[in-house]
Amino acid sequence: MKKWITLAAVAATVAGSALPAVSQEAAEAPPINEFPREETLIINNPEQPATNPGMFNMWVAGNGAAWSNGLHQLSLDTLWFIDPDAGLDGALYNQLAAEPWEYNDDFTEMTVNLRDGIYWSDGEEFTADDVVFTVQTQIDTPGMVWSAPFSEYVESVEAVDEHTVHFTLSKANSRFHSLFSVRWNAAWIMPEHVFSEVDDVLAYDFNPPVSLGPYVLNSYDPNGYWYIWEKREDWDRTAIAEWGEPAPQYVIYRSIPSTDNRLIEMANHDLDMIHDLTPEGMFSLVEQCDTCRGWFEGFPYAHPDPTLPMVIFNTQDERFDDRRVRWALALMLDARQISMASYRGAATLSAIAMPPTGTHPQDYHAPLQEWLTNYELDLGNGETITPYDPDVGLQVAEMVRPQFGESVPTDETAIRNAFGYGWWQQDIEAANTLLEQAGFTKQGNTWMTPDGEPFEFTLSTFTEGVINRMGTMVAQQWSQQGIQVTPEADPQIFAQTLPLGQFEVATAWSIETWGGNPDLSFFLDSWHSDYVAEPGERQPQRNWQRWENEELDQIIEDMRVTEFTDTEANIELGNRFIQLMVEEMPVIPVMSFNVFSAYDTLYWEGFPTAEENPYANIVTNWANSKYILTQLEPTGETAN
Repeated sequence: MKKWITLAAVAATVAGSALPAVSQEAAEAPPINEFPREETLIINNPEQPATNPGMFNMWVAGNGAAWSNGLHQLSLDTLWFIDPDAGLDGALYNQLAAEPWEYNDDFTEMTVNLRDGIYWSDGEEFTADDVVFTVQTQIDTPGMVWSAPFSEYVESVEAVDEHTVHFTLSKANSRFHSLFSVRWNAAWIMPEHVFSEVDDVLAYDFNPPVSLGPYVLNSYDPNGYWYIWEKREDWDRTAIAEWGEPAPQYVIYRSIPSTDNRLIEMANHDLDMIHDLTPEGMFSLVEQCDTCRGWFEGFPYAHPDPTLPMVIFNTQDERFDDRRVRWALALMLDARQISMASYRGAATLSAIAMPPTGTHPQDYHAPLQEWLTNYELDLGNGETITPYDPDVGLQVAEMVRPQFGESVPTDETAIRNAFGYGWWQQDIEAANTLLEQAGFTKQGNTWMTPDGEPFEFTLSTFTEGVINRMGTMVAQQWSQQGIQVTPEADPQIFAQTLPLGQFEVATAWSIETWGGNPDLSFFLDSWHSDYVAEPGERQPQRNWQRWENEELDQIIEDMRVTEFTDTEANIELGNRFIQLMVEEMPVIPVMSFNVFSAYDTLYWEGFPTAEENPYANIVTNWANSKYILTQLEPTGETAN
């Protein structure tokens, strides 16, 4: 039976203040009661309400179309998906493609064999013409989302037959298929029979959208707060049929900007999946709601995304061009306190340049523990140290156990998966030695640069949230050691500050991976020195540190001629990269970006979990979330 949570029940103290006694405004809420609750999955859309709610043309940049309203999660489709977690049968899904890509020997041509029997929601069959049209239209029409990469890499594209597409590339590219491989999103296929009749592709709203996925649009809020999708009668003529029938008949995406209101809506069972809460909000939710949980059943609850928050040095600043300085700053940090300050202990730490998520712990973190434990750092004065502490994650677990008790795992493997493996020991003496070897001197409690100026700088960080907390704690720890560091909340950190190099040190990220695959191409190719911008010029993402290294270039060039599916070779390349990053420390990896996604099991069961079945990322706006719907089953609970 559904029970409404009253004000008294939800007024739990969170971070010293009571939860607000409000739910989403009635004018903003979808007509939930018009749909059978036991057939309806209600999902939190983490975006603000859409600025152009009726725009569904996602192939045009900057037109106000929403990205987390169910359109690319349930209605659009493309050739492949690569899950950031384990996947249902491995992380790689052949979606509209019948099998993986085929390259020629020098990676200048790619052939795609498509599934047959796939239909658009208006009854038209999906064919190779749709793929060719998608690519050629965006090459011919600047201003579309994938116009630039298609224009750069595609010399020609042709439909060999109804279910075969052949690409001739303008230059070798062993990762061209990644443009059509969904991590969060990818190049979605356009319906040729619809867009070919449109006079102005850039202005067309694609409303209502013709669907290639298992759901079609039922209705939406003209103010952009909610979108309702309904399962197609012919869902079995879509690619998702390979993995089963999606259980919900209806899926509602709700924009609820306030994290507190998300909590209340889930506590009232009017929300089945939440994209993200604050750490404190998650702790309160699991106390108040017996059927609610996170990725981990107990502490730390959160899902580690394949993103690596870190300390980023601007290596074009001569003070940070010296690896001894970068290592010294790393050894001044206490990762345990950073975990407590940022995530209240619910961080998944990583000392290496690899997010501790998906299959990476098995591919990289665990196998490298012996190498890390034995790694020797030369201090430059005839002494070496072994700076790695393999048990930092275990120590954080013990720090939070008095507060969270039995919800904290006790199994060592479970602790390492949840809290991370090890991190660098805080070693102030070794840090001081490295700075001295780099020409720095200490006057009283103030470090001076080799030029005789105080060693001081600004640390740019997020305006709020866990990254802001992390940056503030990092700045505090450095300042305690005599380096005057001022944290600065920067609302333009990704839009302007990092790309233009207008920072000294920052807390953000420059590493994002596939998660469910050891290949590093999602971010690493962009780190090649060919792409490093001159000071003052805009840096292409993602090498925000503007670091150049000949050995790194060689790793990237070797990756470019290594097949994506050659797991052993890609892990070897990944290990070379990780070990180089440890040696040079151009960034200080800290932890994964843990997302406090929550779900309510009152009406639906079968969600992915860390401990039993990590088949998908539970973060609701990732397009791979559609596979979750094939695994859900109704519990039999009905609403009053």
